[in-house]
Amino acid sequence: MSGLLTKDMKNRQINVGLGSRTYPIFIGRDSFRNKDLLDACGERSRRYVVVTNDVVGPLYFERVAQFFSIRGAAVEQVIIPDGERFKTQETLTSIYDQLIERRVDRSTTIVALGGGVVGDVAGFAAATYQRGVPLVQIPTTLLSQVDSSVGGKTAINHPAGKNMIGSFYQPQAVIIDLEMLQSLPEREFQAGLAEVVKYGAIMDAAFFVWLEQNVTLLMKRDFDALGYAVERCCTSKARIVEDDETESGSRALLNFGHTFGHAIEAGLGYGKWLHGEAVAVGMLLASRLSVLMGSLTQSDWDRIERLLSSIGLPIDAPDLGRERYLELMGYDKKVLDGKLRLVLLKSLGAAYVTGDFPRDLLVEVLDGTER
Repeated sequence: MSGLLTKDMKNRQINVGLGSRTYPIFIGRDSFRNKDLLDACGERSRRYVVVTNDVVGPLYFERVAQFFSIRGAAVEQVIIPDGERFKTQETLTSIYDQLIERRVDRSTTIVALGGGVVGDVAGFAAATYQRGVPLVQIPTTLLSQVDSSVGGKTAINHPAGKNMIGSFYQPQAVIIDLEMLQSLPEREFQAGLAEVVKYGAIMDAAFFVWLEQNVTLLMKRDFDALGYAVERCCTSKARIVEDDETESGSRALLNFGHTFGHAIEAGLGYGKWLHGEAVAVGMLLASRLSVLMGSLTQSDWDRIERLLSSIGLPIDAPDLGRERYLELMGYDKKVLDGKLRLVLLKSLGAAYVTGDFPRDLLVEVLDGTER
């Protein structure tokens, strides 16, 4: 592992290079005690509206408010309900209502303080309120730290599918404080590790081996292990976003397991399974299809299953029925010209996007979910 995340260590910085819209990702401990970080973020707003939920807000709002008010800025709070089932138009409208009521203008920065749901909804509010106001992401879950807070995807769900309504809108900065992971419930932490495993599976075989060797340390929330994993994932995500900001090419690889996973979330009802839990099973289903197509070895599938199982993630798909899976997967955003495309594995550490897979093999995989 590179470096040690001691309490007095300066934040590590990764830049997402997007020309004039380049922004930093800061990774550290006790980040909001670091007064220099506000300058490093390039933040000069005189007013901040922190959008958070009724779980995270009581834990971290005061700390974040003190940070952003160092130079006299006003800091306010908007609370939304906690959970995927509230990632809706109604929640988005409630944010708009409060911004309008408080006469928030385009010089105000919106701060998304929370996990993936808060980041997505607050980010979409920032992207669309008065045609766009500045945004800072402060992810508080492992899943949001390694994935959803980086890259500018913002969205709300629709009953027909996850993230169906949204935009690409990059933040001014992403601030990751690893201390926040210590308060994360175990189930949420495990779900976040599914996205960590994803990076190793799709593009970093050496990192996958490191995960196999260090999963016990990660499960203990060892700061050095967490810092290394978060930094490696964010570096991978940043490079992909730089190459393909709007997901017309290589960025689609980050959806490994997500076509199946989103179908599981929608089919069971949003919130019954956590996103990372659905992605874990989705990765196994996509990997099973890769095995049937002859590109992935059975031994590599076994390694993926063992790692996910050792984390405590589900490995058996819920029985939605073949036709229901196919219906829900048909809403996937990777569908082009009516043709379903999937992210599959050539080998561990090498993924590809394809619409050229035998339908009978996909059906065989889905039939295996029926009990």
